[in-house]
Amino acid sequence: MYAIVEIAGQQFKVSKDLKVYVHRLAQEEGSKVSFDKVLLLDDNGTVTLGAPAIEGASVEAKVLQHLKGDKVIVFKKKRRKGYKKKNGHRQSFTQILIEGIVATGTKKAAKKEAAPKAEKTEEDVVAATKKTKKTESQE
Repeated sequence: MYAIVEIAGQQFKVSKDLKVYVHRLAQEEGSKVSFDKVLLLDDNGTVTLGAPAIEGASVEAKVLQHLKGDKVIVFKKKRRKGYKKKNGHRQSFTQILIEGIVATGTKKAAKKEAAPKAEKTEEDVVAATKKTKKTESQE
């Protein structure tokens, strides 16, 4: 079972007992967190899509630690002008452990087979080519 959930503005594919690094969360280390914006849910082949989110579904997680990522160096320069800027940045992250996926009020399941597409008739093809020729001649 896995889910695609939106955490701090980013989408993550999560499953039980998975450790994920997300952008810094305000919760304390060791506290429990629940994410309600579950976009997709897969339960052993049964796929449930949200529009945009699945009502009643949530992902439970525990905050393990707060840490910083690797340093990124930003260097700007304009030649022959004497302009140089050197900047560094370290992104703050939170490591969370996914404890479970709760799927109580699931919506409709996605269809596995798409409806067959209607084939184009000769008249549709001729009409489409006439439209494109008209627009090309107008330009």
